Amino acid sequence: MKVVKSGEFPEMFIGEYNHTIDAKGRLIVPAKYRDNLGEHFYVTKGLDGCLFVYDEADFETLKDKILALPLSNKESRTISRFFLGSAQDGEFDKQGRILVSAPLREHAGLVKDVVLVGVGNHIEIWSKEKYEASEESFDADAVALKLEELGLSL
Repeated sequence: MKVVKSGEFPEMFIGEYNHTIDAKGRLIVPAKYRDNLGEHFYVTKGLDGCLFVYDEADFETLKDKILALPLSNKESRTISRFFLGSAQDGEFDKQGRILVSAPLREHAGLVKDVVLVGVGNHIEIWSKEKYEASEESFDADAVALKLEELGLSL
């Protein structure tokens, strides 16, 4: 786990990188992302048909929030299965690659071309096709209105 010293800001995941995933599910992770992830991290199903990658500390925070949800609630159980049930421990090989399990590759539709996107506290792994479709459907005006509703100005 990374320790943030007083006066320092924790590292963020930002940027977009295009890579390929091989038939065995091995994917090169950019060096900057590897440095920020540390030695122990988690890969899990993500929203919108992608995968989420969290460093150990942020995954522990997510896990604790999910486990605090009431088991008596059906949606809580579904959320727990979705994020925690699909999670896998991650580690890098000597070439800086991770092995993405077959069920996770299937969830995200990862076959060959992938896009890794840093979005603050985690990384998203997308099939290139899904990511491009998501980008094409982006409505900047609608997002601007939503930001304004939330009291955020750019």
